[in-house]
Amino acid sequence: MDSFGRHHNYLRISLTEKCNLRCQYCMPEEGVQLTPKSELLTAQEIITLARLFVKEGVEKIRLTGGEPLIRPDVVDIVGQLYKLEGLKTIAVTTNGINLARLLPRLKEAGLNAINISLDTLVPAKFEFIVRRKGFHKVMEGIHKATELGYHPVKVNCVVMRGFNEDEVLDFVDFTKDLPLDVRFIEYMPFDGNKWNFKKMVSYKEMLDTIKQRWPELERLPCESSSTAKSYKVPHFQGQISFITSMSEHFCGSCNRLRITADGNLKVCLFGNSEVSLRDHLRSGASEEELIQIIGAAVGRKKKQHAGMFNISRMKNRPMVLIGYCVFQKDPSSTFDTKCLDASVGQVPVDCQSKEVCSGSEFHTKVPRASDNLTHTDEEGRATMVDVGGKPDSRRTAVAGAVVLLGEKAFRMVRQNQVKKGDVLAVAQIAGIQGAKLTSQLIPLCHNIPLYHVEVSLSLDEARHAVVIRSSCHTWGRTGVEMEALTAASLAALTVYDMCKAVTHDIVIQELKLLSKTGGQRGDFSRV
Repeated sequence: MDSFGRHHNYLRISLTEKCNLRCQYCMPEEGVQLTPKSELLTAQEIITLARLFVKEGVEKIRLTGGEPLIRPDVVDIVGQLYKLEGLKTIAVTTNGINLARLLPRLKEAGLNAINISLDTLVPAKFEFIVRRKGFHKVMEGIHKATELGYHPVKVNCVVMRGFNEDEVLDFVDFTKDLPLDVRFIEYMPFDGNKWNFKKMVSYKEMLDTIKQRWPELERLPCESSSTAKSYKVPHFQGQISFITSMSEHFCGSCNRLRITADGNLKVCLFGNSEVSLRDHLRSGASEEELIQIIGAAVGRKKKQHAGMFNISRMKNRPMVLIGYCVFQKDPSSTFDTKCLDASVGQVPVDCQSKEVCSGSEFHTKVPRASDNLTHTDEEGRATMVDVGGKPDSRRTAVAGAVVLLGEKAFRMVRQNQVKKGDVLAVAQIAGIQGAKLTSQLIPLCHNIPLYHVEVSLSLDEARHAVVIRSSCHTWGRTGVEMEALTAASLAALTVYDMCKAVTHDIVIQELKLLSKTGGQRGDFSRV
């Protein structure tokens, strides 16, 4: 119990600082200095400390990392924790890479609950984020958990502006047929992750976006100590939650303590104050002395953390060393996909498709064309079109572009040998990001919500070219032609930028709108 009457019955224990992924937002760009193995807690030390905490009222223990499932003795640790009288819940937070393989043994050992970290439902974006393959292993782990009866399986998604906020609705839809609790986590500051306020998407903003699609969204009751605000779309198997640690902190009901992999007790995730339980344990401190040390640390816990604007300036451990996040960063990449599809639905793209690749003649349909320029006023000055009186409708647009590389650069792209990195993967993400930034790049474009963006790239052997196709979708009062064209343009320019060290004899051509639907002027297509 701390000085504010908060009873701490939830302990998080980091089993390792290591991780089998290399995510871009979890660690400083230069990496972190890992603790020597001899200074990390042994399995027996973990159980000894856990027994003390359970004796003093802890009822739930969560195992974290780094990535806890890469620790060789993780199943044995779960089995020993299960034997502790009074411990009701043993949970794990994992990136899911090893989950499907280990889960049957973990369940048999006594694992009660699972949180899986997943920030995107787009396979290519996943590999771009974590610098590793593994998206399908994570999905396999999620389905294995539901098959083995874990209900709900919690999926943690850190939402970052300009990065994955366009996938919020897709994550909600993910709960339709699976017993998941998708937990949207506000982006939080840690030393080295270059946090700034502009990256944070507040839960109210996310909630507003979701209610536009599902106005019948229901608020669910929750325990007073819960960190999550939970909601459910009627008739969906699963639910969604918001972890509002920045916009609306839950310090007043905090019941959590943390032990890092090197044995330091942290009473607040955002605090830089730590007490080394490992050192006291190894110096021969008695059980009573350890309980007094722990009690004193909890007693010094502050009423709340520093707040959204001050906390980003605090010095703290990188996330991977606290056990909050499961990702690390490294510049290496093994991405070798030749044809990338950013569709959340994972609809395969035929790399030999002639729909975009062909340079043949085309026929254009443009119904109800206007004789007047819409972006100028009566005096010829530039103006933004007033769409306030237009009806909402579903709008889609598809655009394409072709980048002629030449034989040498084409061969290097195909074999993923360009020194700057994986050209197709980076260009695809650039295209997606470009679509979302269109209103900032094109002065008279409206800032509209994009429900879905696809960017696919394929290799055309005959022309030594990269063929780009982008599509954008929204429900609103104006179209998304410019968003689709911007996506194709940015993807093409990124291909150029990454290959220009090989040759400057690169040509970008055939940038054009391929089709559009919705709007008062009707549909358009090139066939």
